[in-house]
Amino acid sequence: MAVSMNTKVVLTTKANSFNSGLGVKSGDILVGDKAFEFYNSRNPEDYIQIPWTEIKQVRAQMYFKDRYIRGFFIDTHSAGTFNFVVKEAGKTLKAMRDYVGGDKIVRNVPIFSLKKWWQSLRKR
Repeated sequence: MAVSMNTKVVLTTKANSFNSGLGVKSGDILVGDKAFEFYNSRNPEDYIQIPWTEIKQVRAQMYFKDRYIRGFFIDTHSAGTFNFVVKEAGKTLKAMRDYVGGDKIVRNVPIFSLKKWWQSLRKR
């Protein structure tokens, strides 16, 4: 049985995890006093627990001139990168800011941006 690392939960919301190569996992995100946790809704034994000290940076996926936050990437020191699409991403990031720090929550810089490509075509 999965045991939560948190003693107090600040926020709970629905989310999808894109971490496995096989597909999407739907579940719940718990933001608590000790860790960030994701529990799969189909299989509660399939979970992700990331302590706050393990998080290197959180990269927000922002769209429509920074008016819409789709989700975020969590970069960790030892486990790699985790990708989440969250129903209430803005509230989740605000709750995480209290534990991670505002300097570790940044905008994600896409590798290929249509906006930059279009602007480069217009300058020619």
